[in-house]
Amino acid sequence: MPNQHGAWAMLLLPALVGSVAAGPQWWHLLLLTAWFAGYLAFFATGLWLRARLKVRYLPPVRAYAVVTLVLGGATVLLEPAVLRWAVVYAPLLALSLVFSWRRADRSVVNDLLTVVAAGLMAVVAHAPGARLGALPTAAWLPGGDEPRAWLLAAVLVAYFTGTVLYVKTMIRERGNPRMYRASVGYHAAVAAFALLPALGAPSFPQPLDRGAAVALVVLMVLLTVRAAVVPRRWPTATPKAIGIGEIGVSVALGAVLLLL
Repeated sequence: MPNQHGAWAMLLLPALVGSVAAGPQWWHLLLLTAWFAGYLAFFATGLWLRARLKVRYLPPVRAYAVVTLVLGGATVLLEPAVLRWAVVYAPLLALSLVFSWRRADRSVVNDLLTVVAAGLMAVVAHAPGARLGALPTAAWLPGGDEPRAWLLAAVLVAYFTGTVLYVKTMIRERGNPRMYRASVGYHAAVAAFALLPALGAPSFPQPLDRGAAVALVVLMVLLTVRAAVVPRRWPTATPKAIGIGEIGVSVALGAVLLLL
């Protein structure tokens, strides 16, 4: 079983937000369970590759892969438009597994691959027929409102990218001034960008409710303060405590996203 507590928030939040925002349907339940099984298969495969294909790591790979195929197939039967996302997730999966083989799965680049994969689940759940490789438009597609789906995904990717940098400053890059500056600077830039719609500036891809925009700014400012203060004030926080903190922030972000 995966031992990264914060990963569960990244895994769950986009799919849940996309599903709730679109209006929950039965196929969403299958999508969520297939997504969880796929993550377990991915995690087990990463361990197997890092162990240089040792046989004792293979059974969970087979078990989770079979469950993923069954649940994924059932999801496609209920919502065929989901299948087009295979062309996006296949290269992301392949690249990430290459990092696992090279034992560089904790690198920033690989973390960002997983961030993109997780964030896009908001679009998969909300607008499974969204056009791939094209900028979001005002066109309505079955399964949800496309512009809103892309907006949810953009905010989630921005948040999880900041989480990657913040967690690095707390664990693997603890005490590294360059990573600390990158984390604080990134969070400040995201907060500043989020401030524009709250001040009345046009937002892309769709207008934002003023109250929701203000709530998003407040949350991003608080995350900037956290990125600046926590690594200095509590540098020895345990990975479990950091992960639980991420889950709490994810709940708050989910509430804000449903207002957008």
